[in-house]
Amino acid sequence: MKVLGIMSGSSMDGVDLCLAALTQENGQWNYSIIATQTVPFEEKWRVRLSQLRYQNSEVFVKTDVFFGRYLGELVNKFLSENNETADLVASHGHTVFHDPQGWITSQIGDGATLSAVSNLPVVSDFRRADVALGGQGAPLVGLGDELFFGEYDMCLNLGGFCNISSVQNGSRVAFDIAPCNIILNRLARDKGKKYDDGGMIAESGSAIYPLLNHLNEIPFYKAAYPKSLGRDWINKEFWHIVREYDTESVENKMKTLVMHIAQQIANSIDDLVGDNGLGKRILVTGGGVHNTCLIDHLKSETEAEIVIPSKDIVDYKEALVFGLLGAMRVHNQQNTQNSATGAAAATVAGALNGNFSNIIS
Repeated sequence: MKVLGIMSGSSMDGVDLCLAALTQENGQWNYSIIATQTVPFEEKWRVRLSQLRYQNSEVFVKTDVFFGRYLGELVNKFLSENNETADLVASHGHTVFHDPQGWITSQIGDGATLSAVSNLPVVSDFRRADVALGGQGAPLVGLGDELFFGEYDMCLNLGGFCNISSVQNGSRVAFDIAPCNIILNRLARDKGKKYDDGGMIAESGSAIYPLLNHLNEIPFYKAAYPKSLGRDWINKEFWHIVREYDTESVENKMKTLVMHIAQQIANSIDDLVGDNGLGKRILVTGGGVHNTCLIDHLKSETEAEIVIPSKDIVDYKEALVFGLLGAMRVHNQQNTQNSATGAAAATVAGALNGNFSNIIS
């Protein structure tokens, strides 16, 4: 099956598309990446998506449909430009609300509209089934880490939020560690940039140790997993601390946040290693890999072997994995792990839209 995975992350960089050939032999899933692309968000989309949680219900519903149409148009253009076809689209959508304690998670990008525009079967809305079962609904990529990258002791993704997965006592666990690119990009915009290219802004700054210490005391970091983060948490629990240091330069704040992220990642790695003799060979992916300052600080904070794979895996692992979750949904296979999310049970997650007669036997 050729599956087009689509990921729109909380870092607001853009939409990632990853077309891969997925096969299953003797219960083992395998992949071969065919084509990839990131389509940067136009400013109007970045603003609309980032502010949607504050809008009325009519604006929310309209944006859900319009974003689904936009994704469908991206699918058509991507396949045409690559002279390719797809059997299935698996779309993560864009998270607007995520409050699993309140039984709420919402990813917009209407699957029915996406299917109608692309004329392809679509799996979407992956997280809600897990939250309905009492789970965090995130991160869901741990299953892909296990099936595609199981040779590593841990898999770390440096996206809008950084998350990690690892096998503990025979079961895969996964959890969000801290905000990552979502806060670094917010600071970069204060310098008129979309992101801190190569970590150059952070590299030119100096640590603000009172800010670093204050951030490291945030209660979430001491909470046991499973746990996950959302944009609302940043606004309520995190950003007001940074704003207390508005008289400091962007460079110094950026340096401090990079150090904070690296320290929290190192703490999580140490907690997972524990006394069980687990090795420390860690696959690291996501946009944060391109932030040299962040990677250098991470290497200085941990003794783990940091493995950075090919660019396609660095930039498109999450889109690839959601393609896998979509394929598993179509085959009626469990595609969530309650050991990672804390749900009452693993389940077959994802809403179906379109004609699946050619791929469901």
